[in-house]
Amino acid sequence: MVDVNDESVKPWYRQFWFWFVFGPLIFIIIMCGFTVSIALKGADDVIIDNYYKEGRMINQALGQDKRASELGLSGDLRFDLATGDVILNIANAPADETLMPQQLLLMMGHPVKAAKDQLISLKAISPGYYRGELLAKPEYSWYLTLYPISDIANRNQAPWTLSGEINFQSGDKTQLAPRVKK
Repeated sequence: MVDVNDESVKPWYRQFWFWFVFGPLIFIIIMCGFTVSIALKGADDVIIDNYYKEGRMINQALGQDKRASELGLSGDLRFDLATGDVILNIANAPADETLMPQQLLLMMGHPVKAAKDQLISLKAISPGYYRGELLAKPEYSWYLTLYPISDIANRNQAPWTLSGEINFQSGDKTQLAPRVKK
């Protein structure tokens, strides 16, 4: 006759020693999975992969800023957060179509999350005035760069750039200017 309470008769998953030995290991594997998923989701977006390429582009950007400074360009940028409109007024806008095209590109860079970056196409509504629409309502601080191009892939061929920063907690207007002065 077989004793039902005998330890050797119970299936493996009902044995005390199985859970005593493997229980902590199973718990550690599950916790490692959670830790890895948190690390991958919360990865830092500010680190760039190609330092050499970015370093070479700094010289190009300085040339673009210098050109904007020589042209005397600056811009007043206003965000209407209720309607999502972005209005740009460029002071001293040259009449040259190659320097002031019908479409400009505003890059809004989030300081922490690259996934929140926005590219806003600004279309001319009159000489020196441009209008575009926000893709999502921005909050807190943003870095702004204005390019006289329509495709971000061509940003290193842009003849000039204007830059600025905005904190939407302080207001919805900012000034765009070259980073280098005359």
